[in-house]
Amino acid sequence: MGRHAKPLFGTVLLVYLVLGALVVGAAALAYAAVSDDVRALFDQAPHFDWDHARPVFVAFGVVWAVAMVLLMTGTAFIQSACTVVLREAVLGRPARFGAVWRHAWRRTPSVLGVSLLMALIALIPTGLALAFLGAVFVSLISHTAAPAGLLFLLFAVTLPLTLWVYILFLFGPAVATLEEAGPVQALRRSARLVKGAWWRTFGITLLAGAIMFGVSLAVRVPLQFAMPTPSPSAYGPGTTPSDVLKTMMPDLGLMMAVSMIGNLVVQLVSSVFGPLVSSLLYIDQRIRREGLAHTLDLASRSDA
Repeated sequence: MGRHAKPLFGTVLLVYLVLGALVVGAAALAYAAVSDDVRALFDQAPHFDWDHARPVFVAFGVVWAVAMVLLMTGTAFIQSACTVVLREAVLGRPARFGAVWRHAWRRTPSVLGVSLLMALIALIPTGLALAFLGAVFVSLISHTAAPAGLLFLLFAVTLPLTLWVYILFLFGPAVATLEEAGPVQALRRSARLVKGAWWRTFGITLLAGAIMFGVSLAVRVPLQFAMPTPSPSAYGPGTTPSDVLKTMMPDLGLMMAVSMIGNLVVQLVSSVFGPLVSSLLYIDQRIRREGLAHTLDLASRSDA
């Protein structure tokens, strides 16, 4: 991350800027298409007119769907780019920005396929957890605990199984990028590499997550404590919330800007750190099992 900061963080920052511009553009187009309906809804408040609300919901629902697709594609591209940079670092070669982008973009569809398959696996415990919460609510009304208890049992069994499968498939993005494998082939290859080293892979991944959680807290908690609060003198007879907001606005604007920058820094680091850890574990497993070190040494010597 230190020696190759430019291709790593430059790639992530550029991807986020492009994604932000595309989402803002899509939102602007959606608003332009339904602006009359939006104004009609505000003019008719508190009365609700579904004829005006329907096109607004549809338009911004499409924007949300487009944003999710763009975010998943951008995340897959970042994962692939981090793996490409790590490969160049292992070989002792400089990571050229253009070369990283070309290789990462070519492998993004396969990495995206891997991410979608892993997301489908994660949906199982998530769906059961939501169903359990819904069953608890129904149980409180109907005074029966049988459905909630059954769903909790399924969730308790499914969660560790999902975690086990997730770690087995952890090397999928790296395999899809470096071995140019398809999504299903990459997952099978990852499972073979992780087999016999599951606990080691899980432990290091858990440690990496704890490190990033600590970094996030170290940045965000001080910013939360530094946020301005209104003094007692700001409250008085006849004081409105807008008056309090006006007294806080100079400090609040500065702190919100600093908070956004801090959150952006945390997001940039976490976007790079996670894929680097999993890719480094992948390379380590290939060195341990397949003699990859000799191949890498020959490749670095031939480049020299």
